[in-house]
Amino acid sequence: MLSDLEQALGYRFRDQSLLENALRHSSYANENRKEHLSSNERLEFLGDSILGFVVAEYLYRTYPDHPEGDLTRMRAELVCEGSLASAAAQLHLGDYLMLGHGEEHGGGRTRASINADAVESILAATYLDGGYEPAKAMIYRMILNQTQAHMPVNTDYKTMLQELVQREKKQTLKYCLASESGPDHDKEFRVLVLLNDRVIGEGTGRSKKRAEQAAAAQGIAALEKK
Repeated sequence: MLSDLEQALGYRFRDQSLLENALRHSSYANENRKEHLSSNERLEFLGDSILGFVVAEYLYRTYPDHPEGDLTRMRAELVCEGSLASAAAQLHLGDYLMLGHGEEHGGGRTRASINADAVESILAATYLDGGYEPAKAMIYRMILNQTQAHMPVNTDYKTMLQELVQREKKQTLKYCLASESGPDHDKEFRVLVLLNDRVIGEGTGRSKKRAEQAAAAQGIAALEKK
């Protein structure tokens, strides 16, 4: 089963126990104390630092004319929980998490915070298993190789997509709520954007508005590839 995840990650672990550790939530470790299992919290700590450094270096080199304040805001947007949870959704990471019974029944597999933490843990596990370059390559694939990484902060992707679509006549653009999950205090919405009734992008977020913006960004990327 983990081989499917490794394929999605684009990295094959030499030490499978590192990947297993990265997927092990504290609720699972607490419920299985007799087995002396470690949760992914320590890996999350390390992964957060690796992610922050790689993103900071990327922004520094990519935007040489931007002041420190802009770079800080851009980094915050790229490493935020929503960005990481979106990357986790693309990997279907929730399917592989090891959760305690309570967390399992409480919707933990779709909870943005748990999925975001697992992404950071996997980055750390990759670094420990293969070094800096594989971890950096994974960050580029999962987070930096996205349309929003090449656009200014707080870009209105919905407006940009609308303007792109309007270049041709008789185009119909609409957004559909595909699903919502999680408790009231930690909702996650999944939205599809359709062009002429054909899905061109999807996005997730803690609000419908953010999910629509993420879907629009993916839609722009899809149209620009044509």
